[in-house]
Amino acid sequence: MADNNPAGVDNTFRRKFDREEYLERAREREREEADGRSKSKAKGPPVQRKPLKHRDYVVDLESRLGKTQVVTPIAPLSQQAGYYCSVCECVVKDSANYLDHINGKKHQRALGMSMRVERASLDQVRERFELLKKRKVPGSFSEQDLDERIIKQQEEEEERRRQRREKKKEKKKEKAAVEEETEMDPDIAAMMGFGSFHSSKK
Repeated sequence: MADNNPAGVDNTFRRKFDREEYLERAREREREEADGRSKSKAKGPPVQRKPLKHRDYVVDLESRLGKTQVVTPIAPLSQQAGYYCSVCECVVKDSANYLDHINGKKHQRALGMSMRVERASLDQVRERFELLKKRKVPGSFSEQDLDERIIKQQEEEEERRRQRREKKKEKKKEKAAVEEETEMDPDIAAMMGFGSFHSSKK
């Protein structure tokens, strides 16, 4: 039976590896690492990043809510539709993805922070609690404060209702006064030549 394949053609479709070549490459790599000239070290020392810290600004998600904006393809990124990140110079289309982006690894790296959180000591936690006790957050209140605020709000609502009633009474009085002024005494009207405004036709 004759072989249909020409001579020197490998028809097994399997890759053949030269073991000696790869062994030589491995030895060369080991020698470089031993000499301290590995490719990773040639790039320079690894970047030291700061641990994560809390944001010192409020994330604005609602300032452009419900507003209409004309978007053109030639507009700069900061004026396109969506949420613009000035650190990464990208536009994110909705608020959920924007929050994911600013809390994500890429954005934090661009800010120079790693994704690790610095472990706080017991003294730091105590200091933080003391600071928060001293700086009472406006709007925080106890149950007694809540009762006082409810009573105060009810009194204010009652005062507003009373003022509205008084305004209505004043308007009625003014309207009555205007009607009295417009009504003319019949004797004076007759002297001036005004008769009744009824039709003379019978």
